[in-house]
Amino acid sequence: MSGAFRGRSRRNLDEDTQKSSNQNPSMMKVLDMDTPSSDVELYAKEVLNALVADNLPPTPNNFSLYFDRLLEEKSENLQKQIASMLELEESNDAEKTIELEQSLKQGFTSIKSILSVTATLYKNMSLMSKILEKRKEELSTDIETKEAVELIAALEGDVRKLNVIVKTQSSQMKTIYDDTAKIVKNVENETIFDNQFGVYNKRYLLTKIEQEIGLINKFNHKSSLIMIELSRELKASVKNEKAILLMTRTIARLLLKTSRRSDVVSHYGNGIFSMLLKHTDIESAKKASERLVYLVSNSNFFLADREIQLKISIGITDITALHTVEETVVSALDGIEKAYKIKNTDYAVSLRE
Repeated sequence: MSGAFRGRSRRNLDEDTQKSSNQNPSMMKVLDMDTPSSDVELYAKEVLNALVADNLPPTPNNFSLYFDRLLEEKSENLQKQIASMLELEESNDAEKTIELEQSLKQGFTSIKSILSVTATLYKNMSLMSKILEKRKEELSTDIETKEAVELIAALEGDVRKLNVIVKTQSSQMKTIYDDTAKIVKNVENETIFDNQFGVYNKRYLLTKIEQEIGLINKFNHKSSLIMIELSRELKASVKNEKAILLMTRTIARLLLKTSRRSDVVSHYGNGIFSMLLKHTDIESAKKASERLVYLVSNSNFFLADREIQLKISIGITDITALHTVEETVVSALDGIEKAYKIKNTDYAVSLRE
């Protein structure tokens, strides 16, 4: 068989391919990349050409970034067509990691609840022993109740034995709980998700900025970072911590709604969010900020019978190979402070020398 295989010439292989193509015309469409048969194929080829033109390697990550970025300039019909196709794709690894983190934390919460119930049971058993002891003392003054006293004494002994068993098991559960708490704590130190706001956490953000700096150093493209917070003036006027938390969560949802798949939306801390905009220059970051401001300002919040118009402040900075992660973050935070100082603006750019 191997000899027969070696005997096949290149011409024969080409003939076989031609025969298969004649039998199945649709195969020719797949093979002929010079004549795409659909708008999606045309768009995919355009994305690839854009990568080559920008001297970027056509890796899956870069292709995905350009795929999302260039799509914003296309017709609404094409955007809907591609969006419907993307919905059929499976969740990525990051989403699976988030699900795992949430399941782990839920499991830890359940263990904590079991320990709480066991502790309550132990307290109730101890209380029962004290009640039996008290009733025994009350009955011991009456000679005619000798049999009752003996019965209570026997019951007290049984309860005491059960109490010892429950106490031992409770102690064992406490040990298991402490061990589990250490495991969960170690996992939390490696988590990428912020449960409170449903976005990535600070640790993940800093990691992605560091990775982006490395990519920029190698391929010399432009990326930006924006920091977003609920307006301090708005928070001062509301003076209701629960309402402020709900408004902040609304901001997080809106950020996710307007972000591209390639954008990294995260909670930096203290109600300040960030968006890492890959392959996005300052001008494009400013446009993205304008869209955010518009979206938020048109999302009113109701507090009792009071309607509140949401407002945010945004700081924008560029990500370069010349500045560290910390310098980049500080620059974006400085942009927020700058936005507060400039009248009639909701965002400001902060660039470093």
